[in-house]
Amino acid sequence: MEIIDFSKQNSIINKYMAEMRDKDYQSNRLLFRNNIMRVGELIAYELSKTLNYETRDVQTPLGTAKVNVPTDKLVLGTIFRAGLPFHQGFLNIFDHAGNAFVSAYREYEDKEHTKVGIHVEYLATPDLNNATLLIVDPMLATGGSMEMGYKALLTKGTPKKVHVVCVMASPEGIEHIRKTFPEDTTIWCAAIDNGLNEHKYIVPGFGDAGDLCYGGKI
Repeated sequence: MEIIDFSKQNSIINKYMAEMRDKDYQSNRLLFRNNIMRVGELIAYELSKTLNYETRDVQTPLGTAKVNVPTDKLVLGTIFRAGLPFHQGFLNIFDHAGNAFVSAYREYEDKEHTKVGIHVEYLATPDLNNATLLIVDPMLATGGSMEMGYKALLTKGTPKKVHVVCVMASPEGIEHIRKTFPEDTTIWCAAIDNGLNEHKYIVPGFGDAGDLCYGGKI
């Protein structure tokens, strides 16, 4: 399993991550959502370099140009709700991709909020057979929601290749993906942080991505 961590490189992604981590900056939801989207666009560009390409002839007003274009049948899979701006970033780049949506959310199973369960109740997706599936979700914390979302998607077909893409990951989440996803899965993330706290949030992280994008919930 290949793991690509952009925090180990010098790029503009690091600036957007610094802003999203800043507790003062986080008060502006619009800016936070825009940065999530921009990180998605930048990772999508890098991921595009790994796709399959073929040469096509394109007729211009003055002649014929040969252009290498991607041939993969792409499907972007997103887990509601924090995944929406991240998904849009990918869709801005892969504008002809199919789109899949899964409702999977964490439910605490004890009053101390230390035992987490995952609940799935909604799925909409195109055919996934022979597709290159990109599961884009900002936070890879425990990996539980990513696994449940993936299993739900598999009821609609078997992709030929899976990419797991996140803004932020924990070592625990990466290990969970390693155990539950195909061996040739590639994990892309803007940063890998130290680990999870007792409430299963990534530390130092930046908090709850869904709340920071869209406001609190009850």
